[in-house]
Amino acid sequence: MKRSNSRAKYVLGGFVLAAIVATTTACGSDDKTDTDSQSADTVHAVTHARGTTDVPMDPQRVVVLEPVQLDTSVALGVIPVGTAVLSETTGVPAYLGEKAAEIEMVGTVAAPNLEKIVALSPDLIIGTESRHGDLYEQLAAIAPTVYMATQTDPWQDNVQFVAEALNKTDQAGELLGDYTARCEEVASKHSTEGKTAQLIRPRDDVLTLYGPTSFAGSTLECAGLTIPARDWENSISVDLSPEFVSGANADLILVTSAKPADASTMPKAVADNAGFFPNPHLVDMSYWITGVGPLGGLTVLDDLDRILGASK
Repeated sequence: MKRSNSRAKYVLGGFVLAAIVATTTACGSDDKTDTDSQSADTVHAVTHARGTTDVPMDPQRVVVLEPVQLDTSVALGVIPVGTAVLSETTGVPAYLGEKAAEIEMVGTVAAPNLEKIVALSPDLIIGTESRHGDLYEQLAAIAPTVYMATQTDPWQDNVQFVAEALNKTDQAGELLGDYTARCEEVASKHSTEGKTAQLIRPRDDVLTLYGPTSFAGSTLECAGLTIPARDWENSISVDLSPEFVSGANADLILVTSAKPADASTMPKAVADNAGFFPNPHLVDMSYWITGVGPLGGLTVLDDLDRILGASK
């Protein structure tokens, strides 16, 4: 393997980015550099979507580009110095706590800002091939960079990947065990077996229904509920036109909102169809939709516990 310490320059939006190349692994090479750059006991090899890269055993300045990477890092006690966010207006999800609130935003998940990433001098970058494939060479020139294959994989697998990158695989197993135990607790407490649930996200002129392979859907099913069967079109969700709203019916209806305490945010297609949705519940999209990870999962389960308790 070959590591490079040369200065790389990139042009982004008319600006020249000066990036110090930090112990980046070039996959597929048999060359070896002098051992004075990094010793074997300070790095470990991580196999990822772009090959195998040596990353620090104990990274101190991590930048993450995906919600599940942010959630998992915080859950593992590694507070990133920078994170891409789904919306720079809403920023880092509040459910992650005060420490996470201080994390620098480095653009959006869809469009990370390379200048801001360079300025943070990271020693590890974690991204996603399906979203950030075109940026890999540029990011790898800034710091050792590893990629999940896709954000749509089962989220627990991505938790394990992030934990491996951070050299905390044992702790990840404990986190996922806590999540499963909480699922079982909610299922037992509320006798959820045989009951259906549907998570609905209002978007423009459609209602997006989330399926059993989505983060929230898998959490509902982990807690003993069942997502009504339909053709999910090999996706985590499908869109439903308001005129077909009856197709979203279930025993428990959950509707995402940026302001769940505001009853007026209930979409008209749901509010005006009490026959199909007699008791819908608004839920916070900051963790039901974007809070992918062990902390988000526990927060969703706490919310579900509250809702099911209030419905009795």
